[in-house]
Amino acid sequence: MSPAAGISAPTTTTTGLAYHVSLVAIPDAVISTLAGIFDTMNARSLMDIGRGARSFDVEIVGEAPGPLRLASGVPIHVQRSIDTLESSDIVIVPSVLLRGNAWQKGRYPRLVKWLATMREKGAVLCSACSGIFLIAETGVFDDRDATVHFGYADAFARAYPAVTIHPERVLVISGTREELVSSGASSTWHDMALYLIARFAGATDAQEVARMYALQWHQEGLAPYISFEGRTDHGDAEIVAAQKWLGRHYSVASPVEQMIRRSRLAERTFKRRFVAATGLTPIDYVQRLRIEDAKRRLERTEAPIDEIAWRAGYEDPAFFRRLFKRTTGVTPGTYRRRFSIPDFARRPSL
Repeated sequence: MSPAAGISAPTTTTTGLAYHVSLVAIPDAVISTLAGIFDTMNARSLMDIGRGARSFDVEIVGEAPGPLRLASGVPIHVQRSIDTLESSDIVIVPSVLLRGNAWQKGRYPRLVKWLATMREKGAVLCSACSGIFLIAETGVFDDRDATVHFGYADAFARAYPAVTIHPERVLVISGTREELVSSGASSTWHDMALYLIARFAGATDAQEVARMYALQWHQEGLAPYISFEGRTDHGDAEIVAAQKWLGRHYSVASPVEQMIRRSRLAERTFKRRFVAATGLTPIDYVQRLRIEDAKRRLERTEAPIDEIAWRAGYEDPAFFRRLFKRTTGVTPGTYRRRFSIPDFARRPSL
């Protein structure tokens, strides 16, 4: 089911005018997300989508009007200063680029204060991908659910431990008025934009925009996109050694038993320390490694799925298929179609 399912009618403004959308621009912002959201939310006027008056009045806002160089070095024009905006219906912070995989708090105190004020005045606060790092400084996401790019999940958890994050989810809607909207990795801003269009302008408009721009809901979630990398920064040398061995021998028969025998620990002690260090039981860790191996073979080879299952360590292909679907959210065949290089993109053999 798409996030917009169940929305039978758009909400309405008290004035009957277009909803005001503030698209926040800061030097850390990513141009592709900012520009993509701008065009998508403006689809009715840009592409002549829908009928009647436009639903959204979108402005790029920032600390000062005028030219602003974004993270990639590309300049954009900030149309309006936040100091002149007393209210806004929807505020969106686009993806930001984290330098050194860390967010430096305290660089935008005026924006943080303004975001909190907009929420108090009834605005819906939205983050695309890593844009939540800025909004989270307000504290509005504390003790709330949210999502963020899975590549930034650890950095976000360190910066904002009071926020419960779900990096495998495409969209998370939270708040007592559903006024907090966060989208996950990269292009899931598509889902957020379509959700907002459906919520405020109606499902028909959202469907028209999706067709015009060839956008798709990420209905299976983000699990297929996330690569598993076991934690090795936990400080337990015995478990790190076991992980390294397992990384080379996960496809052998009874890998957990062999791994425990190779350690200097009793079985119960080993399993307890393994879970404490990695967050997974030994068998779950093995399964994740095997599924990662299968994913790479599905992406890069044309081997039959049953053969891939066997090479990953599974003698029962039916069990492998069920486990693959449970882990990634899609079947092996669907995963191959989505992530393998299409024929037309392959280099011709010489």
